Amino acid sequence: MSEKRLPRREREKLRQRREMLAAALELFSEKGYYNVSMHEIAERSEFAIGTLYKFFRNKEDLYKALMMEKAREFHQAIMEALNRKGDVFAVVEGLIATKGRLFADNLPILRLYFAETRGASFNIKAGLDQDIRRLYDESMMRLASVLERGVQNKVFRDIDPYYMAVALEGLINAFLFCWLEDPERHPYEANVMVIKDIFFKGVLAR
Repeated sequence: MSEKRLPRREREKLRQRREMLAAALELFSEKGYYNVSMHEIAERSEFAIGTLYKFFRNKEDLYKALMMEKAREFHQAIMEALNRKGDVFAVVEGLIATKGRLFADNLPILRLYFAETRGASFNIKAGLDQDIRRLYDESMMRLASVLERGVQNKVFRDIDPYYMAVALEGLINAFLFCWLEDPERHPYEANVMVIKDIFFKGVLAR
């Protein structure tokens, strides 16, 4: 059911929850996860502490809800890019552009995640709970199926499509992390052609 069709009370609860999560993200981004208390989140979101605890058991529960909500948003956008009609090249180009847009639009939560998750810059799955891992694995399998079409159509070399997907994902993420750390030196948009050149020339059939 869409949010507009929910009863007014349910819509109000969703609004309150969004405001609490937004306030938490602001505070986590400013001070770091461990330096923020539930009382501060309640104060920033302008709700009573008791109301906050009606939505979230504790700070860890709130943090996981924040990450899960963004993970679902990312997953939906990535799956839409992977499910678009067109040849394999167009779909891959769409994925590269979509991931760049997602990073650009969500810098605060990404900086929070990578700051609080040790090793995440080397392994995108590090620290993810099972629900988020399932979303990630689903998108990777979908990407592999797209690349498999390239193999079947003999435009790509006969390489395991899943490993090809892992390579592409790692390549995109490497450039995104460079951009995240030093956007002036490593602007993502300027490097899109480099990403495509490295990947496509590596997998194209001779």
